[in-house]
Amino acid sequence: MRLLSLALLAGASLISASPAMAAPAPHMKAASFAALPQPLPATPYNETANAQQEVAAAIARAKKNHKLVLLDLGGNWCPDCRILAATMAQPELAAFMRKHYEVVMVDVGRYTKNLDISAAYGIDRPKGVPALFVVDPKTNKLINEGRVTALSDARSMTPQALADWVAQWTK
Repeated sequence: MRLLSLALLAGASLISASPAMAAPAPHMKAASFAALPQPLPATPYNETANAQQEVAAAIARAKKNHKLVLLDLGGNWCPDCRILAATMAQPELAAFMRKHYEVVMVDVGRYTKNLDISAAYGIDRPKGVPALFVVDPKTNKLINEGRVTALSDARSMTPQALADWVAQWTK
């Protein structure tokens, strides 16, 4: 296996391994979160959305288009969730995401709603947000088991480290 090192702003840490066949991550132009457009998205999670319907539709689209599903569970109150949303909105990562993923932003409030979605993948309540669930739409199985909260401290990472993490699950 080819190891993908995610350099953290606070120091280097190896938090994930990548299959040799993963698609290369896009090169992020922003070297730090300070370089992202400000203000960060205030409400990346639709608090009134029917998350179950959105997840089901994303799984159907992903099957049809041979993509993975990325369920981003978080809340608008969460600075790490907002940083991740701003990073995923950058043109280079947004294009990569459209090519490889069907993304659903799932509002979990303050762990008060839509927890049935994480429970469907064996996690009753994520230990932090954002919690990213990478799902194989053919089997509806979690691909990144044990690593769903790896980005819950996103602000300690770089935009490139976030892009590398997202890319490691692709083919």
